[in-house]
Amino acid sequence: MFVKCTFVFWHRRRELLMRRIIVTGALGQIGSELVMKLWDTYGTDAVLATDIRKAEKNTGPFAILDVNDGKHLYELAKDFKADTIIHLAALLSATAEKNPLQAWNLNMGGLVNSLEVARELNMQFFTPSSIAAFGPSTPKDNTPQEAIQRPTTMYGINKVAGELLGDYYFKRFGVDTRSVRFPGLISHLTLPGGGTTDYAVEIYYKAVQEGSYECYIAQGSYMDMMYIPDALQAIIDLMEADGSKLIHRNAYNISAMSFEPGEIAAEIKKHIPNFEMSYDVDPRRQAIANSWPNSIDSTVALEEWGFKAQYDLPKMTADMLEKLKRKLQKKASS
Repeated sequence: MFVKCTFVFWHRRRELLMRRIIVTGALGQIGSELVMKLWDTYGTDAVLATDIRKAEKNTGPFAILDVNDGKHLYELAKDFKADTIIHLAALLSATAEKNPLQAWNLNMGGLVNSLEVARELNMQFFTPSSIAAFGPSTPKDNTPQEAIQRPTTMYGINKVAGELLGDYYFKRFGVDTRSVRFPGLISHLTLPGGGTTDYAVEIYYKAVQEGSYECYIAQGSYMDMMYIPDALQAIIDLMEADGSKLIHRNAYNISAMSFEPGEIAAEIKKHIPNFEMSYDVDPRRQAIANSWPNSIDSTVALEEWGFKAQYDLPKMTADMLEKLKRKLQKKASS
């Protein structure tokens, strides 16, 4: 009797909320790695990757999709029998500031279309928010979960509107919406995609390739960061969490580390002693960085669904440099 009850309890704990997943923006910074992790976790046939451009290599289900075409998105989701939509298609912070109207149309139009499809097909829904949702008047250090949000960038405005829309669709229509405020994300697989925190990716590439880096963010500029494996796991953990325990659904502060350019350079020098970094500050991206918090408080995410990052700056740096060296050596020999 005890064995039987134990098995039933284990089985229920293991039951997954996501079974068939459609991902928009699947070829972007987050999507390109998230899709691979979802394929590994849920099975290749259970995840449909979509993007506006064609994938170089198809290793699983893939469809071309412009997220501004809500009808096509609906048809894809319905035909795939998806129960979850992970909406990632967007213009990032620095790119959005160059093209604010395009950013509004893509970021908000695609979001509303995705939310509507989730509502019509009774789907679980995730889209990332960002530390960009905060602004200059937000408390800069250890920014709490609930704080004033008056961003001064189009990307940040999009993210605040997205958080409010997520809340609206949950409260008005009962859509199971969930989100996190991502910090800067660092990856060895995906090249920078137009974000303000891209320097923290570029610096590793330049360290391995050239032994030096010219940084466009000023010394002393602290920003929250996270290694991509922690970010991907956070998405899955949140989406599989017990919905009855989620109070701050859209969106949770999450972070792994906060550092300024000199600290990441110093960590790299432990592995590449001759590495050198200089500064050539980009006023536009520096202004964006200055409007964001220095560090955010992830306590609420820990309390409501168990968020916990595995990588700090030393551990991430060692892994990034090792993986990049292998990647670039393989590319050079092919």
